[in-house]
Parts: sequence; C-alpha cells; structure tokens
Amino acid sequence: MSTDLATQDLAGVVEQVVVGGDLSKLSAKDRLNYYEAICKSVGLNPLTRPFSYLTLSGRLVLYANRDATDQLRKINGVSIEKLERETVEGVYTVTAYARDASGRVDSAIGAVPIENLKGEAKANAMMKAETKGKRRVTLSICGLGMLDETETGSIPDARPAKIDYETGEVLEGNGSLPVHTEPPAEGDDAPLNEDLERSLLLAKVKACADKLRYKADVRARLWDDYVGGDPRAAPLEKLNDLYAHLEGLAG
Repeated sequence: MSTDLATQDLAGVVEQVVVGGDLSKLSAKDRLNYYEAICKSVGLNPLTRPFSYLTLSGRLVLYANRDATDQLRKINGVSIEKLERETVEGVYTVTAYARDASGRVDSAIGAVPIENLKGEAKANAMMKAETKGKRRVTLSICGLGMLDETETGSIPDARPAKIDYETGEVLEGNGSLPVHTEPPAEGDDAPLNEDLERSLLLAKVKACADKLRYKADVRARLWDDYVGGDPRAAPLEKLNDLYAHLEGLAG
C-alpha cells in the first residue's frame, strides 16, 4: 500500500470512529476498551451492560438501556422536576424538566403518535412518551448524546447488533459493515492501563462534543488542531489538551 493510500485509510478510520462514531472500525479489543471507557467516564458499571449495540445508517453505535438512565439519575442526583403534556396534530408530547445535584437544569421531549389509538394502546403510547422524555433528559443533562432504547424501535434502518461483551467481537447484526480486524503492529506492547486511559479520554472528548452539539466538520477540525493521526495511538497529552478545551466550553 502506498503512503498516500495508507494516509487516506487512516484518515477514514479517524473520521468514522472519532467524528462519525462508527465502532465497527475498531478492533474487538479496542471496541471492548471503548465500551468500558464510556461506562467509566460517566460512572456506570459495565458488568450491568448499560449500553447495547445497533447498526444505524451503516454505522455500529451504542444506545442506552434503561439500566443506564436509572444509574445515571442516582449517580448524578438527577430529579425530574416537572412534566408538561400536550397533543398537537395527533402527536402526544411530554416535555420533561430535570435538575442535577449541581443545580444544572435541562429539558427534553418525548413524543409518540396517538391519532386513531384507543383504550390500552393509547394509554401505553402515552406512557411511552413520558418514559422517552424522562430518559432523554437524563442522558442530556448527564452529557451523553446517544439514543435511548425507547427510540430505537421507531428508526427504520436501525438493527440490533449482537456483540460478545467479553471480547468485543461482532457476532451478528452488522450486515456488510467492515470490521477492523488487523493485528496489532509488531512490537505493540503498550500496557493495558494506557490503552484504557486513551479510550477513556476519547469517550470524554466525544461526550463533550455531543454536549456542545458540534457538527462533523467542527469535530474534525478540532481533532486536526489538537491531536491528528490515528485515535488508537493518539498521544495522551494531546488528548488531555483537547478534552480540557472542550470541557471548558461545555461547562
């Protein structure tokens, strides 16, 4: 492979993993480290499997289970302070307002169509809207920009992906997604704690960028300015600088 092609491949991995959030580009080991790092960055126990995988628009991504939002509320002292309900053109919406232990407030909407629904079906849909609102505001106020499990069923191209949680291997459900399976470079004996620290920092960087609602071009520019290169080998000092910058902006 020529140097130019290798550089293009590397740039593609950076874009898909750091900017696009496509976890299929990671090796099984790196995917496992990333999962554990995401959990540790927000204080969740990875053994309870608070996140699951699905393919969405050709990407392998994580979404939050009920256990994730339940733990996050307890860890961050999140309380749902108010719910506002209304129906507009056959869509029932619930706006949930939350406050965390630091006094920060946030809100999010859960919405479901209820037109032509009656009885138990309508009641279940309305309860689902309330659940959506509560879980979405919990993820938002805790700085996690990801889907909640109540949202995945309504996305046409979303498919569950079966992953071995002990190894990080994709077992099924990834369709034609290319999975990074290249062996580690010869002599690559970096200690596991450094790998985990890098994965943790990458997770924190992504969480801050999600919180700031940065688009892909802004994320890519910041990555080039502060770090550059392969995220799997990014210098910890440079990652710390990028995280400190984003954390200062996110507040």
